[in-house]
Amino acid sequence: VDCKPAPSIYCRFSNGTEFKFSGEEVGFQKPIPCRNVSGYSYKVAVALSLFLGWLGADRFYLGYPALGLLKFCTVGFCGIGSLIDFMLISMQIVGPADGSSYIVDYYGARLTRLTITNETFRKTQTGP
Repeated sequence: VDCKPAPSIYCRFSNGTEFKFSGEEVGFQKPIPCRNVSGYSYKVAVALSLFLGWLGADRFYLGYPALGLLKFCTVGFCGIGSLIDFMLISMQIVGPADGSSYIVDYYGARLTRLTITNETFRKTQTGP
């Protein structure tokens, strides 16, 4: 995907020269990986977690039978585990057990985790 910086952004290259972007130039390219899905619907997972989470139906649906059985036997960890699981599933932190992504019926915003790696550039703060 071609990424275009906002207008009036200055970029300093490794050789020391500066370049001012007008908003039309491609500043860099970012590879976006494909998402693997295997039939688990996000809407179904959230609905199961909301209405039948105290029985462990959400965990059974997502492929975690041991946690589903534990939630069933403890009535959703007395409700606290059901609430926590509902938040984790709705924020897409807990997904299907096979590592695939949910099937989401719309092309809207999706939560992504921000991570800091060795390639992350940090700019020092100059003001308060």
